[in-house]
Amino acid sequence: MCRVGVPGVLREYTGGAASVPVEHADGASLADVLGSLGSSCPGLGRRILDERGELRRFVNVYVDGEDARRLSGLDTPVPAGAEVLIVPSVAGG
Repeated sequence: MCRVGVPGVLREYTGGAASVPVEHADGASLADVLGSLGSSCPGLGRRILDERGELRRFVNVYVDGEDARRLSGLDTPVPAGAEVLIVPSVAGG
């Protein structure tokens, strides 16, 4: 199991929960974890992944504090007990 931190803007999909536990197999990838999260929280998956199944451009995902894009992207392994954080980019001027 790991915990996925969900930002306030996406909590409507988690029933208001800031953190969601996600069961996954040992050695699961980030894609597996996000797939499970999307199944348990309908509507959330399409806010994180685009139509091709890739991370949306303005959504950052961290596995134990490391940017998944700088690791192995959706192939990044997620060990048991890991913390996955979903962080939307902030823009403005």
